[in-house]
Amino acid sequence: MRISVDLENGLLPDRYGKYAPIEYQLEGHPIRSFPIGIEGVPAGARSLALTFLDWDAIPVGGFCWIHWIACNFPPETKLIPENASAAGAIPCVQGSNSDFSPFAGGHTNPVLIHRYVGPQPPDKTHDYTLTLYALDCKLDLADGYYLNEFRRAIRGHVLAEASLDLPSRA
Repeated sequence: MRISVDLENGLLPDRYGKYAPIEYQLEGHPIRSFPIGIEGVPAGARSLALTFLDWDAIPVGGFCWIHWIACNFPPETKLIPENASAAGAIPCVQGSNSDFSPFAGGHTNPVLIHRYVGPQPPDKTHDYTLTLYALDCKLDLADGYYLNEFRRAIRGHVLAEASLDLPSRA
């Protein structure tokens, strides 16, 4: 399985992160998700799921930052289009990002915390890890689920996975 995301000068385009125009922000957070190309989903896949994580946040904030988790995309999906998280262009179930945490502002708006929230590296360019999973089932998770619940739910159900590191500038 392969995934692709178009970069500009080797970086995630600004409109999906820290330098997003105001119309692509909510409460000061970038909310327009980037398009993801998908190829080679294995036969037998019943759904697709993704995580978008910032492991480079650990030395800055003390934990890996969750920017987007989503599951139950149809297995025949070839493109998750730009702004799919906010627009609902493809049916899926979206989990909680790190903005809900009391250590990250304790936001409560579900439109912000249960969708994509873009990179905002505070110190230097960070590599954000996008991982797509092909699963042999749909996950029994509801909107707002947490990454730990996702990790338990996919155990024993991953047919294939593909990852990309997407740098975003500070």
